[in-house]
Amino acid sequence: MITGGQVRAARGILKWSVPELAKHSGVSTPTIHRMEQIDGIAPTRMQTVLDLKRAFEDAGVEFIGTPEDGPGVRLRSSKIQHNLEPLE
Repeated sequence: MITGGQVRAARGILKWSVPELAKHSGVSTPTIHRMEQIDGIAPTRMQTVLDLKRAFEDAGVEFIGTPEDGPGVRLRSSKIQHNLEPLE
């Protein structure tokens, strides 16, 4: 599971807007906004979490810690991943 804080942080590290994350993940912008308002685990469908996690991991984000102990994010490599072309 990932937390709302991790979603906010992952977007920040990639310099993605909410609409960009929605395009990359297939998750609606209202759902992303709702998830980001929760510091812990947001009450949402497991598929939504998996879709977000996949989009972030495809862009080079690694989720660290657990929701209860030190949740965070980092880039897997020194290569800057936020320069991915936006989806049309």
